[in-house]
Amino acid sequence: MARKYFGTDGIRGTVGQSPITPDFVLRLAHAVGRVLRRTEAHPTVLIGKDTRISGYMLESALESGFNSAGVDVVLLGPVPTPAVAYLTRAQRASLGVVISASHNPFADNGIKFFSALGAKLPDDWELAVEAALDEAPVWVASGELGKARRLGDADGRYIEFCKSTCDHDFTLKGLKIVVDGANGAAYQIAPAVFHELGAEVIKIGCSPDGLNINKDVGATHPQALLEAVKAHGAHYGVALDGDADRLQMVDAEGRLYNGDELLYLIASQRLADGQAVPGVVGTLMTNMAVEVALKARGVQFVRAKVGDRYVLEELHKHGWILGGEGSGHLLVLDRHTTGDGLVSALQVLSACVASGKTMAQLLADVTLFPQTLINVRLLPGQDWKTNTFLSEETQAVQAELGDTGRVLIRASGTEPLLRVMVEARDATQAQTCAERLVAAVKAQVPA
Repeated sequence: MARKYFGTDGIRGTVGQSPITPDFVLRLAHAVGRVLRRTEAHPTVLIGKDTRISGYMLESALESGFNSAGVDVVLLGPVPTPAVAYLTRAQRASLGVVISASHNPFADNGIKFFSALGAKLPDDWELAVEAALDEAPVWVASGELGKARRLGDADGRYIEFCKSTCDHDFTLKGLKIVVDGANGAAYQIAPAVFHELGAEVIKIGCSPDGLNINKDVGATHPQALLEAVKAHGAHYGVALDGDADRLQMVDAEGRLYNGDELLYLIASQRLADGQAVPGVVGTLMTNMAVEVALKARGVQFVRAKVGDRYVLEELHKHGWILGGEGSGHLLVLDRHTTGDGLVSALQVLSACVASGKTMAQLLADVTLFPQTLINVRLLPGQDWKTNTFLSEETQAVQAELGDTGRVLIRASGTEPLLRVMVEARDATQAQTCAERLVAAVKAQVPA
C-alpha cells in the first residue's frame, strides 16, 4: 500500500506548503498520539529540532497535537537527529520526533520519528498514522490532556554518550581539529565532544541564525572545511550536515574523504584489530573500489537501494553492523542504532590514533574508481524502461567494462530525471560510456 505523506525518511517539504504547515503538523501529531495510545495509556514523546527558524512554529504545533491526544511531551531543543534516537531510548520514552530537513536549505523542513528503541519505524506504523490522519480528531477530556516540559541537560547527556562510544582511555590530546557544524543541530555539541576528548578545536559553521543552516558550510559544502584545515594547519577536519547524521572528513594534506572511504577505513581497522567483519552494506551508488577492496579481504559486500533506511534493513537482514553511503551517512550498529556523524567521526579518529597511521595510509589499498553521473530530463510520457536502444547500449557498455566497471541507470524519486552513472578504472572511459547511454536515452521519442 503506497504511503501518501511519508517518504524514505519521514515527511519533508517546503515550509508553508503542504504538508509542512502548522495545521497539518498539529493533525499529524494528534494522529501519531492516537496510534500510540492504542498500546500505551499515557505515552511520552521527545521532540528535538535543528536550527531552522521554522522549527519554533513546527515544535509548537507538534506539542499541541500530542497534548490534545493525551501524550506528554519532552522538549530537547536543538540537538542532532541521532541524539533524539539515543535520548528516546535512554529516557524510556514512547517515541522520538525530529524536526529537520537534514542537508536541505533552511526553507525546507520535515518531521521524522524514532521508536522507543531508537530505531526507524516500519512501514506498517507509518500506514497506521496515515490512516489515523484521515479520521476525525478525538480530543481527550481535560483531565487526560498531555503536559510539556523541557529536558535541560539534553546536550550534556548526548555528549557523554558520544564519548562513551570510544575506549575509556581514548584521547585526542595533541591534535588540532576543525569542526564544521553546518550552522545546524550540532553547533554546540560537536565542538564540545572533540574538546572534552582533548583536542584543540577550531569552529566553523557554528553560528546559526535560523536562516544559514547548510549555507556554504557543512558536509554538503566541504570547501569551507578544506580551506579552514589549511589555514589553521589542523590535523583533521570534520564536517557534519544540518542534523549531524552524516559527515565528510579532511586530513592534514587537504584531502577530502567521503562516506565510501570512511566506511572502508572503519571496517579495515576492525579487521586489523582482529575483530570479525563478516559483511558490509553499501548502496547502489557505493564506489566499486570499496567493494573490490573488501572482497579481497574476505568481507562480503551487499548493495541496498539508496537511503540509510534500506542500508539498515540489509544490515538487520544479514546480522551485520557496518554500512553506509558515499554521502557520509554511516551506520555502526554496535555503537548506535542509527546513522551518527559524530560517532562515525570518532570511529575514524580512533582508528587513526590506535594504528598511528593517517587516513591516507589506512586507505592505501583503496583508490576510488572515477564515476561519471549525468542527469537526463525525461520528456512527458517517456518510458525509459521500454527503450530497446538504451537496453542494447547498456549491455554493450557493461560488456566493454567487464569486471572493472559498472553501469547504474535509475529514475529520480523527486524530479522527471533519469540518472545515468558509469564507473570505470579509467575516467575517460567512464565519461565516454556515460555519454553513449545518454544519447540512447535522448534518441527515444515518447509515445
